[in-house]
Amino acid sequence: MSLLKVTRRDSATGPILEIIGELDHTTASQLREQVTELRLQPGKLLVLDLAGMEFCDSSGITVLIAARNHTQALRADVALAAVPAHTLRVLRIVGLDQVFAIHPDSDPTSSA
Repeated sequence: MSLLKVTRRDSATGPILEIIGELDHTTASQLREQVTELRLQPGKLLVLDLAGMEFCDSSGITVLIAARNHTQALRADVALAAVPAHTLRVLRIVGLDQVFAIHPDSDPTSSA
């Protein structure tokens, strides 16, 4: 059974969602729901901290894209932080490393 825990903390630039566990077909809807419930102000940044993410399948990648689409519709932005090597490899293979801002940690002021 896949387990996913999502915790939220706020920063001056916007919310940070910490993703812990497996982001797959059984848990992706949980993250999607939490992202779509966010009321981001224009210009704010949603950071998805993936340091604790153990696994990500295509459903997980899809929900990351949905998060980007959601933030852009609100005239906000999204960044991925602390992306595990196995997930970063997939993002690079499919070209999503060119779509997402990717940071080494969840500090919104740091850059890759």
